[in-house]
Amino acid sequence: MGGADKKSGLRVWRNARLATMAEGAAGLGVVEKGAVAMRDGLIVYAGPEADMPEAAGQGADTVDCESRWITPGLIDCHTHLVYAGDRANEFEMRLAGATYEEVARAGGGIVSSVKSLRAASEGELVAQTLPRLDALIAEGVTTVEVKSGYGLDADNEKKSLRAARRLAEQRPVTVRTTCLAAHALPPEAKGDKDAFIDLVAGTILPEVAAEKLADAVDGFCEGIAFSPEQMTRVFDRAKALGLPVKLHADQLSNLHGAALAARYGALSADHLEYTDEEGAAAMAKAGTVATILPGAYYFIRETKKPPVELFRCHGVKMAVATDSNPGTSPLTSLLLTMNMAATLFGLTVDECLAGVTREAARALGLLDRTGTLEAGKSADLAIWDIERPAELVYRMGFNPLHARIWRGQ
Repeated sequence: MGGADKKSGLRVWRNARLATMAEGAAGLGVVEKGAVAMRDGLIVYAGPEADMPEAAGQGADTVDCESRWITPGLIDCHTHLVYAGDRANEFEMRLAGATYEEVARAGGGIVSSVKSLRAASEGELVAQTLPRLDALIAEGVTTVEVKSGYGLDADNEKKSLRAARRLAEQRPVTVRTTCLAAHALPPEAKGDKDAFIDLVAGTILPEVAAEKLADAVDGFCEGIAFSPEQMTRVFDRAKALGLPVKLHADQLSNLHGAALAARYGALSADHLEYTDEEGAAAMAKAGTVATILPGAYYFIRETKKPPVELFRCHGVKMAVATDSNPGTSPLTSLLLTMNMAATLFGLTVDECLAGVTREAARALGLLDRTGTLEAGKSADLAIWDIERPAELVYRMGFNPLHARIWRGQ
């Protein structure tokens, strides 16, 4: 793919088949015999090669795609990528019969990752995270969201978010950071959830916002984590600080987290296995994206599936993400995640591919910048050695990526 690594200037990828993922287009927005033209990192044309304006291709560095498929670069819109160590021991515990709740109550779960992260330096966190990020990049990922949530005090939450920001300096990828301080109760809180929420809302979020370390705020609304009332306090402070919100909602029980997220106009509500019709309707009305996370469902052997049919009926947009984390979804393949979403939850090929492009961009508040092949958007492309887009969802453990373009590079 000669010339595709040049930073700027004019470039045209021609003789390609496009899945534009454009909103309102039928299916995947397929264009046979298509072309994508890029100037200075932005798409200036995407459509039939025969219709491309002469100006778009004049003097361009031209790349012959030899009938390969081009999709938008993939987007992993829910990860906990920055962490230290691993939790393979808990995996063994669960195989021996312990539940997610039992592991958490035995001092495992999120709290064990907290101890490891607090002991690691910022540089060590970056070094441990890069191989996980590289695995995603190797499959065509051009944008990744990274949550904190293993620091659980001001200094360590900020350390985690700074490490996440540094990933974008080390690799050609767009990183969006999310402050998930309301993730679990740290040991020093001695069981006092309200006092810890006071710390999150009163100290951690303002400090994170002042240092511009987060693009959004998230929380874990669940019986083993925080109540809807406690999350309301976190969201009120996030909104006052001008930060959009997201929510881990209805994963293990129905605390009406989806409806809570919708009430705050959340970018997304994630997991959602126990969401009811009222929650789905509220999300649809608010434009809150449902982020489907089959890796966690699979890994903790959940049996309650998210209500995909309800989301379809109400017109809720669905994103698909890895939930890459050390305890419940040690998954670093967005291609495998799509297969899981289709196989376990019945998502269609079109829903899976939209879920890791257009809808994932929407879930990060980035749809105006990336997620589709349209003029004005970032030239984030994935070029594939496939005969039809269904192969990206159908295959397991196979990576047909031919080339990955990020901002035209």
